[in-house]
Amino acid sequence: MNATPRFTVRLRFTKSGKVRFVSHRDVARIIERSIKKLRLPVSYSEGFSPRPRISFGLALTVAYESEAEFLDIDFVTPIDLEDLPARLTAALPDGLAVSAAKHIEPGTASLQESISCCRWIIEVLGDPTDVTAAVSTTLDAPELMLERVRKGKTTTVDVRPAIVKIDISGPTDSGVRLVTELATLAPSIRPAEFVRVLSPDFAEGKVCRTHQFIQQANGDRFEPIEAPGSPAALQMSATSATPTSAVRELSPARSAS
Repeated sequence: MNATPRFTVRLRFTKSGKVRFVSHRDVARIIERSIKKLRLPVSYSEGFSPRPRISFGLALTVAYESEAEFLDIDFVTPIDLEDLPARLTAALPDGLAVSAAKHIEPGTASLQESISCCRWIIEVLGDPTDVTAAVSTTLDAPELMLERVRKGKTTTVDVRPAIVKIDISGPTDSGVRLVTELATLAPSIRPAEFVRVLSPDFAEGKVCRTHQFIQQANGDRFEPIEAPGSPAALQMSATSATPTSAVRELSPARSAS
């Protein structure tokens, strides 16, 4: 019996406004219903309860916004991508919008396997002077031990290698806006943990994911799909940025001794 052919399309979409309070799982259901409503030729799994072959990327925490979410869809026939983003966006609720689509080759690594780092805009609630000092202390620290409790067990992990970069963007009404890059592969760190590492006295304000990066063996980085309006080939090297007084970074593989 011949296998059903698959033609995989990768989508980039945004999540903002009130829909940021919808969970990752519910967003997946919403997108599945929208695809069904448009009667797109999606490939389905086999068995008693067939499901559309849709693979989502890294989950986004409830209440976070994002300019860079990704998913892969398998189709049974080739599909025209020119108007696909607009068609899907029209079928989605306000706050979810598909911004780009591209075909990907068979055998391409899954999003969850290949994403190594995310860039975030994080509002840290606290006195700006204290936040600025905490950023400097964090970047200068040789290690940053973080306690995690999972499934009733407490573990302590050095998360310093997971903090790739911190940029002090400017003040907000209630604190400071930081642009930071955090690793998603072990040892990883989440935005809420990052704020806790800065200081237990700080709290999260608004949080938005702006980029997700795939890193090649030579250090070059690219996004699963470039943002509309970005250069045709986004090749960002982890060592290419020049630190300034506002932008400081250390390679996650390097010890800050």
